[in-house]
Amino acid sequence: MKGPPTREFSKPTFAENCTTDDKLCAISISNSVDSRSRTDREARYLEIVGRYDRPTVEMFPQVFAEITLALEAAPGDVLGSIFTALEIHNKNRGQFFTPYPVCQMMAEITLGNADDARALIADKGFVSAMEPACGAGAMVIALAQAMLAADINYQRHLHVTAVDIDSRAVHMAYIQFSLLHIPAHVMVGNSLSNEVREHWFTPAHILGGWGAKLAAQPRAAEPPARSLPQTTVARPSPRMPAREPQPRAIGEQLTLF
Repeated sequence: MKGPPTREFSKPTFAENCTTDDKLCAISISNSVDSRSRTDREARYLEIVGRYDRPTVEMFPQVFAEITLALEAAPGDVLGSIFTALEIHNKNRGQFFTPYPVCQMMAEITLGNADDARALIADKGFVSAMEPACGAGAMVIALAQAMLAADINYQRHLHVTAVDIDSRAVHMAYIQFSLLHIPAHVMVGNSLSNEVREHWFTPAHILGGWGAKLAAQPRAAEPPARSLPQTTVARPSPRMPAREPQPRAIGEQLTLF
């Protein structure tokens, strides 16, 4: 008598496990606070986790715990460093994770005189940072740590808008920002064309009421995204006069304002 058919599972590589773990961790964090995206992301979670056998699935929370402990021990770009060391980043697309010591130096330059940041906080209530190619979030993490070293509570007085074209990088940044309680809106998109495909709001953003804080500002901190295909070009015609070139909504480097 034959028993029920057994389900066959493929054996994913370690790199595939890392990639999947990022997605599952990001969705788990998002679904704990973001009710607007919960239904679709929960379906996506179940779709992904169904591809793996039980021992592999049980490994994911263990990896998540290790990431948490690593960030507690020494805040930095834990995931970006791992991906670089394992050489599983996308070399063909020129993907490069800036070494964290370089990010620390650049963050200190960006922050500049801490008194200027304090003056901005006194006037506005917080400072905003734009990161158009965030990778795993090293520049933002370094900025948060620079503010902390200057005795400025980044969890209350910093808001980040971060973009990357690679969804895996966005997942990594979102996880690390969430675990460090950085208020942030992280997007999968193209900073050059200002197109956005996914929106990820950290728990600190949602629980801190940052949507209302940003909406109350006279100058929008998060410009609306354009949803046009990259190949679409608006051509002038007699019925449609040529438009004046508009400034980029997202800067070319980490910008504090």
